Amino acid sequence: MTATLVIKILTTAALTGLLFATGLRLTFPQIGDALRDRALLARTLVANFLLVPALTLAAARLFQLPAELAAGMMILAAAPFAPVVPVFTKMCRADLALAAALTGLFPFLSAFLTPLVCEAGFQVLQRKGGLEFHFLTLLLVLLATITLPLLAGLGCHHLRPQLAHRLLRPVDLFSEGVGAVSLAFVTVVEARDILAIGWQPLLIMAGLFEASLWAGYALGGRTTGARRVLALGTSNRNIALALLIAAGSFAGTPVLAAVVANGLLLILLGLLHTGWWRLKPASELLTREHESRTDKETR
Repeated sequence: MTATLVIKILTTAALTGLLFATGLRLTFPQIGDALRDRALLARTLVANFLLVPALTLAAARLFQLPAELAAGMMILAAAPFAPVVPVFTKMCRADLALAAALTGLFPFLSAFLTPLVCEAGFQVLQRKGGLEFHFLTLLLVLLATITLPLLAGLGCHHLRPQLAHRLLRPVDLFSEGVGAVSLAFVTVVEARDILAIGWQPLLIMAGLFEASLWAGYALGGRTTGARRVLALGTSNRNIALALLIAAGSFAGTPVLAAVVANGLLLILLGLLHTGWWRLKPASELLTREHESRTDKETR
C-alpha cells in the first residue's frame, strides 16, 4: 500500500467522521436558523469563497511563490470552516450555536463551491506550472465525504435522537484520533519537503491568516460572539479536506507538503488567538439577550 493511498484512506475516514459527528449535533431547525440572517450568511460566503482565495492568489503572485507552494495555499484557501471551529468557539466563549450551524452548513456549500474556487485559482496558477486538477473527480469525492455523512448525521439526530447521543462520543473519538494519525503520518512522509519550504512562505501564510481572521471579525455583525465565530471560521481552513484534495489531485508533488506545513501553521495560530480571547475578561462578551435589545433599540 503506497503512502498516498494511506493518506487518502486516513483523511477520508477523518473527514467523514467529523462531518457525521457534526450532523449528530445538529437539527434541521438549527440549519434553518443559520440561514435566517441572510446578510450575515452572504458576508460569510463572500469572505470565505471570494475574499480569502483572492488574497491568497494576490500574495502568490506578489511574492512570486513556486507553483506547487501556491497551489497548496490555494487548496487551503478554498476549504473554509474547519470542523475544529466549534471547539475553538467553545474555548473562547463565543456563539457556539452559530458556530455549529455554520460548520454544518459549509460542507454542503464546499461540495459545490470548493471545486469551482480551486478551478478558478488553478487557471491562474497554471500559467506558472501547468498543474493538473481533476474537477469532476473532486466534486464526487466531496459529495461522498462531506454532504452524505452530514446528511446521515442529521437524519440520525432527527429520527433517533437517543441513538445520536450515544454515537456522538465514540464518533468524535474515532474521527479526532484518525485525524491526528493522518496528520502525523503525512507530516512524517512529507517531512523533507516540509523542511524545504523555508520561513518566507510560512510568514506569508501567517499574514494571510491574520488578514482573514480580522476580515471575518469585521464582517461578523454587531455581536462579539458572532464576530469571533466568523473570524475563526474564515481563518481556520479545513486541513482534512485540503489534504484529501491534495492527495487526490497532486500525489507525488510538493503540493501535499505545502498543505501540511501551512495547515499546521494555521492550527497553531488558531489556538493562539483562541487562548488570547479566552483570557480576556468575560465581561467583554455581552449576553445575547442584551445585544438583541441593543440592536432593536438601534433600529
